[in-house]
Order: sequence, then C-alpha cells, then structure tokens
Amino acid sequence: MKKNTYAVLGLGIFGSTIAKNLSCYGHDVIAIDNDIAQVERMSEFVTHAVCLNINDIEQLKAVGIEEVDCAVVATGSHLEDSIMCIMNLKELGVKKIIAKAKNRKYSEILMKIGADEVVLPEKEIGKRVAKKLVSPDIIDLFDIDSEYSIVEIHVLDTWVGYTLSELNLRNNFGINVIAIRRDKKLTLTVDPNELITKDDKLIIACKNDLFEHFSELERV
Repeated sequence: MKKNTYAVLGLGIFGSTIAKNLSCYGHDVIAIDNDIAQVERMSEFVTHAVCLNINDIEQLKAVGIEEVDCAVVATGSHLEDSIMCIMNLKELGVKKIIAKAKNRKYSEILMKIGADEVVLPEKEIGKRVAKKLVSPDIIDLFDIDSEYSIVEIHVLDTWVGYTLSELNLRNNFGINVIAIRRDKKLTLTVDPNELITKDDKLIIACKNDLFEHFSELERV
C-alpha cells in the first residue's frame, strides 16, 4: 500500500478518530488544532501534531500543508471556520480536500467553495443505526451509494441446510453474496453448492430498499 501524507484539521472526536486510524494504517499524519490540549493528546499517535490557527494561511504554509496528499477539514460545526480553511487549502494547492458538515445546507456550501468531498457523519450513523434496528440479523453495513449497500448478516434460520444455489437469493430478493464468514475466516470465493450452516455470516450487496421488507427474507 502506498504511504501517503494526510493533514487533519480539527481534532474533535471525528478528526482525532480519522487521524489515529490513518496513522495505524501506516500513513504520515499532520494533526492540527488551535487547542493545545487536543494537540498534546494526539501527539503520541501521529507523525506531527501542531497547534495553530487553521484559518491563517501563513501558519498552514509554515507546516508544509501544500505537500499533503489529502486534507480533512473536521471542524464541521463552525461553518465560517470550515469555509476559510477550505479556501486557504485551495489557494495553497492541496490536491484533495474532504470536509465534515453538520447538515445538507453546510454540505452544499462547502462543495461550492472547493471541497472535493463532504461527509455528514451524524446522518450516516443515523442511517446505519436505523437499518440495523430493522433487523437484528444485520451485523454491519455501509452504503456504496444512494441505491446500494454492502451488508454483513447472520444466516437466517430458514436458510440453514440449503445451498446458495437452492436459496437463489439473487433472483428471489436481489441479493448478491460476496463472501462467507465461517469460524472467523472470510472466504471470498463462494461455492454456490456448499451447505449453509447456522453460524455462517454472509457479506452481501443489495439495494437499500431491501431493508423496507427485510422480514420477507425469512422465506426460502
């Protein structure tokens, strides 16, 4: 995996979580905040932790922000700060800018002023929780786009003892089985003629509207 350099601007829960995980994946991370306590807290996890004003272009230039592969603006609760920061990053020629927004209106504004991508973490978490509440059989999921999701599910009781070929999930429910997790081992090459066991977990791709009638999956 290519080693990249990232800047994370704003070290609240969202920003610090991104910074820590990028570091765990072996990338260089510059963690930036104007709160010295937040900076000191992150210093042991990242390549560089810097206390500065993210709206001051000269201070950003001084830490070499223009050299990063991607900058994450994680100050989504303060629109003015996010706007100024994105404008500074654009002026300095940062290759890719991802910004956090707290609502759709903020998202539209940040895209218009130069963000390459905007995330609404609270909205995404809310959608994930709602989908998982629909059925306890859902273990985890994430949206591919507005129409499709990747979902890990427990095998339903009515599926046990059948093969994937017999269940014919694609034709019956529009479910594409991507992988099977068995005994904590993930198998990507799925044999359609292998019997499903009660402890299996399936990783599937499906349309989001499947969650509206998830109970129908109990049928074989």
